Amino acid sequence: MHEFELIKKYFSKLSSNNENSLNLNDDVFFDKTKNLIISVDTYVEGIHFINFKHPDLVIKKILRSSISDLICKGVKPKYYFISGSGNKKNFSKKNLKIISKSLKKEQNKYSIYLSGGDTVFSKKLSFTITSVGFSNKIVLRNKAKFNDDIYVTGNLGDSFIGLKVLQKKIKLNKKLMNYFKSKYFHPVLHKNITKKLLLFANTSIDLSDGLISDLEKMINKQKLSYKLYLERIPISNNLKKLIDLEIIDKISSVSCGDDYQILFTATPSKSRIISETSKSLGIKISKIGKICNFNQKSQIINEKNKKINVKNKGYFHKF
Repeated sequence: MHEFELIKKYFSKLSSNNENSLNLNDDVFFDKTKNLIISVDTYVEGIHFINFKHPDLVIKKILRSSISDLICKGVKPKYYFISGSGNKKNFSKKNLKIISKSLKKEQNKYSIYLSGGDTVFSKKLSFTITSVGFSNKIVLRNKAKFNDDIYVTGNLGDSFIGLKVLQKKIKLNKKLMNYFKSKYFHPVLHKNITKKLLLFANTSIDLSDGLISDLEKMINKQKLSYKLYLERIPISNNLKKLIDLEIIDKISSVSCGDDYQILFTATPSKSRIISETSKSLGIKISKIGKICNFNQKSQIINEKNKKINVKNKGYFHKF
């Protein structure tokens, strides 16, 4: 069973009397009366990161991946807690100094503060990060409306190529290798969009598991479908080069996740404020599709106006 079946079958009922849990169908806990938002994420070596050869880069990616859960809800993260399980090799004095220095840089960049955590001995290396923010309003999941436009920030797919480079499954010249590896380890988070997002987004999610997978999660309990236009999905010039060389196809590269961009929907009347926000903040925001009626099957349309099939919609944890 995958993680969502597991949650539905064994844990959803435990939260039925707690509306702040959002039915365990969002990435955050939201207590409106206390203006409190919390998210929790766990990262395991071999699953979420290949190895710990570059502890500064790994911890940076992990922290950014975690606080993106709040940013995509229109909330600025304020505090974080970090728990780590590992051994003397992972947590050597040298590595601990590197981790501390990297976290300090991230704290300065995102104005967040370490507030606690835990460490335990384990043969397997893993980290769990709890992120905390404050607001009386957030952009919830499952609030899309029929005829909403679908938007995404930034470019998609670069991180996936970076992972393939690190796994030595794609060979490129040194310049391109360094570019894609950098995109893998340094997710670009748009912290300045948080307040603006609350003005126009009906629903949102961060892209961790892949564009198609996360879009379907965003509307999973609504009687809605979607239409995506492949040519509108934003990618970098470097990724376009690989697609033109037929090293990878576009839909595969944007469907594998690890982008941590914001996917959201908005009513058509909000297009002007979204365009103005994009220009004023210098953030690329692309309209890539439409929310449709449930009676119409979800579809992805290519540049020839033909429907395409997607074999791999994204990443799912299976148990």
